[in-house]
Amino acid sequence: MPKEHKKRGRREEQKKRKRDTDEDPSSKRLKKEDVEQVPEEEPVQLENVGGEVTRPEALPFYGMLDDDEQEYFKRADELLELNQFADPEERSLFLESVYKEADGKELKIANSQSCSRLLERLILLSSPDQLKKLFQKFNGHFLNLVQHRFASHCCEALFIQAAPVVTQETAASEPLQTLPSSDPDAVVVSMEDLFLYTLNELEGYMGFLMTDRFASHVLRVLLIVFSGAPLEKQNKSVLQSKRKEKVGVSSLDKGLDMELAKRTVPQSFIEALQKVINDSVSGMEPHYLRSLSTHPLGNPTLQLLLKLELSHFGKSRAKDEKSIIHRLLPDNPIAEGTESASFINGLVYDPIGSRLLETIIENAPGKLFKTIYAEFFKERMGSLARNEIAGYVAAKILERLSKDDLEEAMHQIADQIPSLVERNRTAIIKTLIERCVARDVNTSPLKAQLEIAYGGSNGFEVTRILKLSAEDGKPGAKHEHSPEKVHGSLLAQTMMSVAGPLANLVFDSLANQSPELSVQLARDPTASRTLQAALVSSNASVIFRRKMIQQFYGKVGELALDPAASRVIDAVWDGTAGLAFIRERIAEELAENENSLRESFVGRAVWRNWRMDLYKRKRQDWVKQSRYTAGNDGFLSFPECKPDPNGYNSRAGKHLTAIELARHKHAAVKAGQATEGGKSKKNSHASATIVSSGSSKAKETVAAVAQ
Repeated sequence: MPKEHKKRGRREEQKKRKRDTDEDPSSKRLKKEDVEQVPEEEPVQLENVGGEVTRPEALPFYGMLDDDEQEYFKRADELLELNQFADPEERSLFLESVYKEADGKELKIANSQSCSRLLERLILLSSPDQLKKLFQKFNGHFLNLVQHRFASHCCEALFIQAAPVVTQETAASEPLQTLPSSDPDAVVVSMEDLFLYTLNELEGYMGFLMTDRFASHVLRVLLIVFSGAPLEKQNKSVLQSKRKEKVGVSSLDKGLDMELAKRTVPQSFIEALQKVINDSVSGMEPHYLRSLSTHPLGNPTLQLLLKLELSHFGKSRAKDEKSIIHRLLPDNPIAEGTESASFINGLVYDPIGSRLLETIIENAPGKLFKTIYAEFFKERMGSLARNEIAGYVAAKILERLSKDDLEEAMHQIADQIPSLVERNRTAIIKTLIERCVARDVNTSPLKAQLEIAYGGSNGFEVTRILKLSAEDGKPGAKHEHSPEKVHGSLLAQTMMSVAGPLANLVFDSLANQSPELSVQLARDPTASRTLQAALVSSNASVIFRRKMIQQFYGKVGELALDPAASRVIDAVWDGTAGLAFIRERIAEELAENENSLRESFVGRAVWRNWRMDLYKRKRQDWVKQSRYTAGNDGFLSFPECKPDPNGYNSRAGKHLTAIELARHKHAAVKAGQATEGGKSKKNSHASATIVSSGSSKAKETVAAVAQ
């Protein structure tokens, strides 16, 4: 049967679409540098997050820069990033010219993918007057800018750099003096008022902004500015996305970095902050507010609001029915079966919600914390510590426990240490050790369990806690900075900070390693930090340090060229306190490898830290300085304790050998001769003074003594 005649339309249609695309220039894919306004997807929002949450209108289009303007601003961005100006005055003139060129185009630049970085760098280097002018240009548009993918970063930078200006104006009780403006319509306004105008512009949309993809980050920065709390690099995880691009200026002054110290803010900021906290949650039903705790964007904002509420307005705020914490945990008392209990139990094992629970535990009033702990966690500390997520909650709980509760929790967690080690949950063990030291709780149960968990054929093996494999530490080996290795190294360092059995576990294991394994430890970037801490630890005995350092003999020059091991060699300088002869031995090996050290960047740093130029030019001066800083002027086996007349050394726990006893006696004789010589010289000088100035009776007495 003949087939139906069909036109070959599929391929023909594809060819037709391709021809249409080639002919239509508007459909061509733009280059990265030419993309100015890309239609963005609707930000992920929590459905019906607040019932009556007001959504702003669609983002307006501010226009695009032409080709000449883009080229100019890109070139200016490159110059600012390199920051290779002759002096600050030249840089200021350049900034003024860029601002003059950008006048009237600020909104276009902020929304531009390729030029928004320029605006961020301009903000970093701007004067208070320039920041105010830019603030005024953005007024009325902040609601749109904070939601934009690129402009939101400019708003963050502007808020952070303008915050210290508010403090300066508050201290001066008047706006900072600025140069007279050529514009007769220019309005002189304080930075405090500019911030308040911005907050008024965002008022009414807080519920929406809390869960907006870009605006939520800006809102958190704005809250920090109004609270006067510090914004430091280590605390940015709650405020900024991990993927945020760092835009900076090369060789930027330290004072201009993107961080804020704790500041004094005007009373109007505190009142505005309280209003923001109330408005953010006032329109939300309790179940909608609780749903924010598991929202990726709403959770960090809720954390910050809760922390600021309890830290700035007092712990008594928890009793207020309108407060955030009371709306999250309304039941009194909180017991099993209540709505609050279901909320807490639902957060413990949630990857996002557990962070809010950590904030509640850390900042809750003492009475509320004790209730939560006794009701939900007191009997579960061991099982919580084993869980990957709940372990962080348990760590926060340990930081607030009293001595008696901590001791009880310690016994529960100590029984789980072998299981924790097997699952690489060492962070909770580290926190437990630190809290036991702070509360003066006996750590013997922890020592016994750790010895079992990390035990091997030779007893406690530090290589197991450091996750050192056979390939690690070898020249040319690829080192993996795994979280397990980092946490293991931190645990070992914490154990060494506790004087007694815990520290001795690590010290004895390190001292008993073979020289080859010690060299591997020094070469490993993660394990070498433990070795550095051991050499400079105040709990390390001189015997351990001598044994440890002697294992590097013959390898010092080689280790000094390794990026990780070179830091160990630097630590050897402090580790030779009381061991001047070993310090001289290490310096000799460095001098033998002078050429290779000078050719290496890492080696030159070691050469400089060991003052080897002085060693080569004036060795006697280097020896004098070295022996002075090392704590002795010659070889002393055990300078940290006095030798027993019978030759028994209590520090070493054994009798001294004959040659060691002879060395001690020789040193004591030299010290005694020096002391007697100094005393006789001093007495003769004093006698002469008394004879010349004293009475005749005193002169006769002195003469009799002299005879």
